Amino acid sequence: MISRRSLGLGAMGGLGALGATTLLAGCDKLGFSSAPKASFQGVDLTGAAYARGFSLPDQNGKTRTLDDFKGKVVVVFFGFTQCPDVCPTTLAELAQVKKALGPDGDKVQGVFVTVDPERDKPELLKAYLDSFDPGFVALRGSPEQLKETAKEFKIYYAKVPGKTPDSYTMDHTAASFLFDPQGRVRVFSRYGAGAQALMSDIKALIAGQ
Repeated sequence: MISRRSLGLGAMGGLGALGATTLLAGCDKLGFSSAPKASFQGVDLTGAAYARGFSLPDQNGKTRTLDDFKGKVVVVFFGFTQCPDVCPTTLAELAQVKKALGPDGDKVQGVFVTVDPERDKPELLKAYLDSFDPGFVALRGSPEQLKETAKEFKIYYAKVPGKTPDSYTMDHTAASFLFDPQGRVRVFSRYGAGAQALMSDIKALIAGQ
Protein backbone atom coordinates (compact mmCIF):
# COMPACT_ATOMS: atom_id res chain seq x y z
CA MET A 1 0.00 0.00 0.00
CA ILE A 2 1.26 3.44 -0.84
CA SER A 3 1.66 5.72 2.13
CA ARG A 4 1.36 9.48 1.92
CA ARG A 5 4.22 11.66 3.09
CA SER A 6 4.53 15.43 3.00
CA LEU A 7 7.97 16.68 2.06
CA GLY A 8 9.09 20.30 2.01
CA LEU A 9 10.93 20.98 -1.21
CA GLY A 10 12.22 24.40 -0.25
CA ALA A 11 12.42 27.15 -2.79
CA MET A 12 11.26 25.92 -6.18
CA GLY A 13 11.28 29.13 -8.18
CA GLY A 14 8.22 29.43 -10.40
CA LEU A 15 6.67 26.18 -9.22
CA GLY A 16 7.20 27.12 -5.59
CA ALA A 17 5.02 30.15 -6.10
CA LEU A 18 2.20 27.96 -7.34
CA GLY A 19 1.69 26.01 -4.12
CA ALA A 20 2.80 23.24 -1.80
CA THR A 21 3.87 19.80 -2.98
CA THR A 22 2.54 16.53 -1.62
CA LEU A 23 4.46 13.37 -2.48
CA LEU A 24 3.54 9.70 -2.33
CA ALA A 25 6.07 7.05 -1.38
CA GLY A 26 6.72 5.18 -4.61
CA CYS A 27 5.09 7.92 -6.70
CA ASP A 28 3.65 11.31 -5.90
CA LYS A 29 1.01 13.84 -6.68
CA LEU A 30 1.47 17.56 -6.98
CA GLY A 31 -1.25 19.95 -5.91
CA PHE A 32 -1.21 23.67 -6.59
CA SER A 33 -3.31 26.28 -4.85
CA SER A 34 -3.37 28.69 -7.76
CA ALA A 35 -5.85 28.12 -10.57
CA PRO A 36 -4.49 27.53 -14.07
CA LYS A 37 -5.06 30.12 -16.74
CA ALA A 38 -8.18 29.67 -18.82
CA SER A 39 -6.32 28.78 -22.02
CA PHE A 40 -4.95 25.53 -20.56
CA GLN A 41 -6.32 22.82 -18.32
CA GLY A 42 -2.90 22.48 -16.67
CA VAL A 43 -0.66 25.12 -15.14
CA ASP A 44 0.48 27.66 -17.73
CA LEU A 45 4.29 27.81 -17.77
CA THR A 46 4.60 30.08 -20.78
CA GLY A 47 7.75 32.16 -20.40
CA ALA A 48 9.16 30.08 -17.53
CA ALA A 49 12.92 30.38 -17.04
CA TYR A 50 13.34 26.67 -16.28
CA ALA A 51 12.52 23.34 -17.97
CA ARG A 52 14.25 24.79 -21.02
CA GLY A 53 15.66 21.52 -22.28
CA PHE A 54 17.66 18.36 -21.69
CA SER A 55 20.57 16.42 -23.12
CA LEU A 56 20.41 12.75 -22.15
CA PRO A 57 21.06 9.35 -23.77
CA ASP A 58 18.01 7.44 -24.97
CA GLN A 59 17.38 3.71 -24.67
CA ASN A 60 19.60 3.15 -27.72
CA GLY A 61 22.50 5.24 -26.40
CA LYS A 62 21.84 8.23 -28.67
CA THR A 63 22.00 11.63 -26.98
CA ARG A 64 18.67 13.41 -27.29
CA THR A 65 17.69 17.05 -26.91
CA LEU A 66 14.47 18.98 -27.44
CA ASP A 67 15.74 19.99 -30.87
CA ASP A 68 15.32 16.38 -32.00
CA PHE A 69 11.56 16.78 -31.65
CA LYS A 70 11.02 20.25 -33.11
CA GLY A 71 7.68 20.47 -34.86
CA LYS A 72 5.99 18.19 -32.33
CA VAL A 73 4.27 18.72 -29.01
CA VAL A 74 6.64 17.04 -26.56
CA VAL A 75 5.34 15.55 -23.31
CA VAL A 76 8.12 14.94 -20.76
CA PHE A 77 7.50 12.79 -17.69
CA PHE A 78 9.93 11.72 -14.95
CA GLY A 79 9.36 8.26 -13.48
CA PHE A 80 10.66 4.70 -13.15
CA THR A 81 9.64 1.33 -14.53
CA GLN A 82 8.80 -0.24 -11.16
CA CYS A 83 6.41 2.58 -10.28
CA PRO A 84 3.16 0.83 -9.32
CA ASP A 85 0.54 3.33 -10.42
CA VAL A 86 1.36 6.93 -11.35
CA CYS A 87 3.86 6.14 -14.10
CA PRO A 88 1.87 3.47 -15.96
CA THR A 89 -1.30 5.53 -15.64
CA THR A 90 0.40 8.62 -17.05
CA LEU A 91 1.94 6.74 -19.97
CA ALA A 92 -1.31 4.91 -20.71
CA GLU A 93 -3.21 8.20 -20.78
CA LEU A 94 -0.68 9.75 -23.15
CA ALA A 95 -0.89 6.72 -25.44
CA GLN A 96 -4.68 6.98 -25.32
CA VAL A 97 -4.54 10.66 -26.25
CA LYS A 98 -2.19 10.01 -29.17
CA LYS A 99 -4.55 7.37 -30.54
CA ALA A 100 -7.62 9.57 -30.05
CA LEU A 101 -5.98 12.41 -31.97
CA GLY A 102 -5.88 10.32 -35.13
CA PRO A 103 -3.42 11.71 -37.71
CA ASP A 104 -2.49 14.50 -35.28
CA GLY A 105 -1.15 11.85 -32.94
CA ASP A 106 1.99 11.84 -35.08
CA LYS A 107 2.56 15.42 -33.90
CA VAL A 108 2.97 14.27 -30.28
CA GLN A 109 6.17 12.87 -28.78
CA GLY A 110 6.25 11.16 -25.39
CA VAL A 111 9.55 11.36 -23.49
CA PHE A 112 10.09 9.32 -20.31
CA VAL A 113 13.06 10.28 -18.11
CA THR A 114 13.94 7.57 -15.61
CA VAL A 115 14.74 8.66 -12.06
CA ASP A 116 16.02 5.13 -11.36
CA PRO A 117 18.93 4.57 -13.78
CA GLU A 118 20.37 2.00 -11.37
CA ARG A 119 17.62 -0.52 -12.20
CA ASP A 120 16.17 0.90 -15.41
CA LYS A 121 18.62 -0.52 -17.92
CA PRO A 122 18.23 0.40 -21.62
CA GLU A 123 16.67 -2.92 -22.63
CA LEU A 124 14.15 -2.71 -19.79
CA LEU A 125 13.22 0.87 -20.68
CA LYS A 126 12.68 -0.08 -24.32
CA ALA A 127 10.41 -2.99 -23.45
CA TYR A 128 8.53 -0.90 -20.90
CA LEU A 129 7.79 1.98 -23.26
CA ASP A 130 7.00 -0.31 -26.18
CA SER A 131 4.18 -1.74 -24.06
CA PHE A 132 2.52 1.70 -24.15
CA ASP A 133 3.62 3.19 -27.48
CA PRO A 134 6.64 2.15 -29.58
CA GLY A 135 7.14 5.80 -30.50
CA PHE A 136 7.82 6.90 -26.92
CA VAL A 137 11.44 7.70 -26.11
CA ALA A 138 13.14 6.80 -22.82
CA LEU A 139 16.03 8.86 -21.47
CA ARG A 140 18.55 7.42 -19.02
CA GLY A 141 21.37 9.62 -17.84
CA SER A 142 24.16 9.14 -15.35
CA PRO A 143 23.37 10.08 -11.74
CA GLU A 144 25.03 13.45 -12.32
CA GLN A 145 23.15 14.05 -15.58
CA LEU A 146 19.89 13.16 -13.87
CA LYS A 147 20.66 15.53 -11.02
CA GLU A 148 21.33 18.40 -13.43
CA THR A 149 18.20 17.67 -15.47
CA ALA A 150 16.06 17.50 -12.34
CA LYS A 151 17.48 20.86 -11.25
CA GLU A 152 16.64 22.40 -14.62
CA PHE A 153 13.07 21.10 -14.46
CA LYS A 154 12.70 21.81 -10.72
CA ILE A 155 11.48 18.28 -10.08
CA TYR A 156 12.04 16.10 -7.03
CA TYR A 157 13.18 12.49 -6.77
CA ALA A 158 14.61 10.38 -3.96
CA LYS A 159 15.26 6.73 -3.18
CA VAL A 160 13.07 5.22 -0.46
CA PRO A 161 14.74 2.16 1.14
CA GLY A 162 12.87 -1.15 1.16
CA LYS A 163 13.30 -4.35 3.15
CA THR A 164 16.20 -5.40 0.92
CA PRO A 165 18.78 -3.35 -1.01
CA ASP A 166 17.02 -4.07 -4.31
CA SER A 167 13.46 -3.52 -3.11
CA TYR A 168 13.65 0.25 -2.77
CA THR A 169 11.13 2.51 -4.42
CA MET A 170 11.34 6.11 -5.60
CA ASP A 171 9.59 9.30 -4.58
CA HIS A 172 9.26 11.65 -7.54
CA THR A 173 7.33 14.54 -8.96
CA ALA A 174 4.22 13.19 -10.69
CA ALA A 175 3.39 15.51 -13.55
CA SER A 176 4.15 16.07 -17.21
CA PHE A 177 5.78 19.03 -18.89
CA LEU A 178 4.28 19.98 -22.26
CA PHE A 179 6.41 21.73 -24.86
CA ASP A 180 5.05 23.42 -27.97
CA PRO A 181 6.33 22.58 -31.48
CA GLN A 182 8.92 25.36 -31.14
CA GLY A 183 10.45 23.63 -28.13
CA ARG A 184 9.18 26.05 -25.46
CA VAL A 185 7.78 24.76 -22.18
CA ARG A 186 4.12 25.74 -21.94
CA VAL A 187 2.13 23.54 -19.57
CA PHE A 188 2.62 21.63 -16.31
CA SER A 189 0.03 18.83 -16.45
CA ARG A 190 -0.64 17.41 -13.00
CA TYR A 191 -1.14 13.71 -12.40
CA GLY A 192 -4.81 12.97 -11.88
CA ALA A 193 -6.07 15.61 -14.32
CA GLY A 194 -7.10 12.84 -16.71
CA ALA A 195 -6.75 12.10 -20.40
CA GLN A 196 -9.36 14.64 -21.51
CA ALA A 197 -7.53 17.53 -19.87
CA LEU A 198 -4.24 16.36 -21.34
CA MET A 199 -5.78 16.06 -24.80
CA SER A 200 -7.26 19.55 -24.54
CA ASP A 201 -3.86 21.07 -23.80
CA ILE A 202 -2.09 19.06 -26.49
CA LYS A 203 -4.71 20.10 -29.05
CA ALA A 204 -4.23 23.73 -28.08
CA LEU A 205 -0.47 23.47 -28.59
CA ILE A 206 -0.86 21.68 -31.92
CA ALA A 207 -3.18 24.51 -32.99
CA GLY A 208 -0.47 27.04 -32.18
CA GLN A 209 -1.81 28.54 -28.98
